[in-house]
Amino acid sequence: MSAPALKPRILVVDDEPGFREMLAILFRREGLDVTLAPGFRAACDAVANSPTPYALVLTDLLMPDGSGMDLLSHVKERTAATEVIVMTAHGGIESAIDAMKRGAYDFLTKPFATSELRALVHKALEKRAIVEENERLRAQLVRGRDETLVANSEPMRRILDIASRVATTKSTVLITGESGTGKERIARIIHAASDRCDKPLLVINCGAIPEALMESELFGHERGAFTGAVASRLGIFREADGGTVMLDEVGDLPAPLQVKILRVLQERKVRSIGAPNEVPVDVRVIAATNRNVEDDVRTGRFRQDLYYRLNIIRIEMPPLRARREDIRPLAEHFLHVCAAEQNKPMRALSPDAMRALDAYAFPGNVRELENIIERAVALARGPALGLGDLPGEVSGAASKPTPQLLELPEVGCNLDEVLGELERRLLLEALERTGGVRTQAAKLLGVTLRSLRYRLAKHALGDSGEEGSDPEAADSEPPRSPPR
Repeated sequence: MSAPALKPRILVVDDEPGFREMLAILFRREGLDVTLAPGFRAACDAVANSPTPYALVLTDLLMPDGSGMDLLSHVKERTAATEVIVMTAHGGIESAIDAMKRGAYDFLTKPFATSELRALVHKALEKRAIVEENERLRAQLVRGRDETLVANSEPMRRILDIASRVATTKSTVLITGESGTGKERIARIIHAASDRCDKPLLVINCGAIPEALMESELFGHERGAFTGAVASRLGIFREADGGTVMLDEVGDLPAPLQVKILRVLQERKVRSIGAPNEVPVDVRVIAATNRNVEDDVRTGRFRQDLYYRLNIIRIEMPPLRARREDIRPLAEHFLHVCAAEQNKPMRALSPDAMRALDAYAFPGNVRELENIIERAVALARGPALGLGDLPGEVSGAASKPTPQLLELPEVGCNLDEVLGELERRLLLEALERTGGVRTQAAKLLGVTLRSLRYRLAKHALGDSGEEGSDPEAADSEPPRSPPR
């Protein structure tokens, strides 16, 4: 059973509230996930804060705070695959040509029939789906069928870029990071993208095998070399000849074996236990550890010369708490995989469940997130994974103070910028949860309506309203008809 597909996400940008709402109703009935923005700045914020790129942006041409053409350029600079349709009641052939030159999917003149717009939107989404499928197939050819990685955050994109570049070399790679951050997955991606991909990738956990057996596991033994050696064994270095050996938890290697690994790296030869001669091997070595190897070198626990041999190319895997942009796409990925494996019709995470995951510290990193989702899917009863389906330590995270989510970077930060960004995000979330009704959003945030309007204006999230206007009336303004 394949994982259920996510709804295509579209962004509708228009300064006419009634027209926005009409389009929202139209496309939500079509099964699309619709986000609304009242102008250029709000649309730029929506694009910047979106966990994944929008499939389609539908924008007006002329807005009080910016141009639809500028938004088109902004969107295409960030995600070229996002389709953009420009709408206007004031454009001509020159505007249409300009829009197409900038990469627009199409240019639509108001007024138009809804059937015309609906057909155009679905054609644009079909094109976007084809592009995504082609990208996925190309990624499988490069990385190997199962070696994909959900990585939308900038730190992980940098790591994937390094992995793709190092894959074509023979250099030894050292991958460091906390447990559960995906060190083995990166090693598999490197191997799958290398010219060794048709040869084995063999992984050995250096901390899980007793020292007395480790040498035989690594280098093999001859029959009768020791008591119990009733048959010869090649060892993983010879079994992986032509391929890759991953030394997982290499920091736990006993000192005598560190010397022998060093010799393999230097001479490219191995000697089985009981064998008279060394045998050449052609393997690429990828080492991984959750230990601080530099500290182990200083204390003499790990050989400095071996460290230098392993640390040719270093990849440091960030903890999940340092790449929070990836929490949502990872959670959705694991939800679809686990739901398919358990044959359960789970389609989405509830907003409360997602907020709890966003707030949780994840000491076990990506592996812990996967386990949490697998457990929740197994216990869930409805079609959506809710807050009550999550473990108590996770579901309780949503009620903890927000400052817990912030960490002071080693290089420091601009406190005003951090607090401003936090305020902006809370304002957006409050408006989203209340459907844009400002009186309810103010109550949710524990501020007055006047204070809310001031803060919205400060962050360019909406007009602050005219003096003496009725705020309740402004919040409940009936939709206007689209221009004719």
